Formats: sequence, C-alpha cells, structure tokens
Amino acid sequence: MFFSDPARLSTLILTGLMVIGLGFFIRASTKDRVEMMRFGAKQPADALEPALMRYFQSRAFRLASEANGLKPTIKAETAEATTLVGMVSPSLFLAVFLSLLAAVGFACFGLIMATLFPTWGKFLLGLVAISPLAGVFYWRKSSRPETVIFKVESEADQGFLSKLTIKGHRDEIADLQSAFAEAGMRKWEEDE
Repeated sequence: MFFSDPARLSTLILTGLMVIGLGFFIRASTKDRVEMMRFGAKQPADALEPALMRYFQSRAFRLASEANGLKPTIKAETAEATTLVGMVSPSLFLAVFLSLLAAVGFACFGLIMATLFPTWGKFLLGLVAISPLAGVFYWRKSSRPETVIFKVESEADQGFLSKLTIKGHRDEIADLQSAFAEAGMRKWEEDE
C-alpha cells in the first residue's frame, strides 16, 4: 500500500507543507506594513515641514484633501498631523519573481505527485500553467492607496531642534530616513 512506505509518506507531507508555505509567501507579498517612528532633526520645525512636503510630493503623495478620491488607509491621532495619500505602484520584478517562484513550486509539486501517483502525473504537471496567477494576484492586491501621516514639533532636546513623528509604510519611512540623513535627521531616543 502507498502509505506503508515511509519515504513516500514523508515526501507527500513535505510537499504539502511546501505548497502551503508558497501560498502564504505569495499572500504576504501584498501585506501592508505600517509603522510609527520618531526622528529628531537639526532643522527648525518651520523649515523641516516644507522640506518634508516637497519630498513626499516628489514621491507622488498629495494632501488627503487634494487626493482626488483616494481615501487615507490609516487615521491621524491628532488634528495637527499632516495626512498625505499616494498610490503604491506594484513592482514588475516582484510580480515576475512570484510567478516564477509559483512555477517552480508547482513543477516540484507536480513531479513529486507524478512519482507518487503515476496515473495523475500528466494532469498535476499542468499546475505550472496557473503560476502566472500568482503575479496577477500580487499586481491587483498591491496597487492600492498608501497613507503617510506626519507631525513636526519644535522640541530642543537630545541635540535636535525639532521632532518628527511619522506613521506609514516601513519602506517609505526607511527611504525618508536615508534621504534626510545628511540633513542631520536621526532616530529619536525615547525616554524610559
């Protein structure tokens, strides 16, 4: 019997786990990763805020009130915060990569299943044909509005002239930090 052979049974179980992991990986590629961080800047608040607005406008963000129907995906906690909205464009490289990853995963699954169940083998290798759906899934789910909320405060502490509190996608925050690093923006150390 098929299940009396431990090698076949373990291969079937490991292949099933691989397919489940592949599905979770493809689904996680579209997950929104929102974080909140605080930075200190060596610029005064009245100079930092316009610089931030220019930076975000160069990255296709607009004020939420001027965003032509795009709704903010996260809410500001205070009225003084500036809310910006922009469209996230999906990555062609990631869409192709996910499709190739799905093709390799389905090919492995089909080959292992063809070895275990020779009569079904031809049909299971046909799963490779549906692998472009992984790229289509990513493309549709990751094309969405993205919100950035920031607040600049005048605060002379820790050697800084102003404090920036920002909430948005972690990649957007990392890009902001590297763009303003030369201007003296550093992570704010919280008092404990």
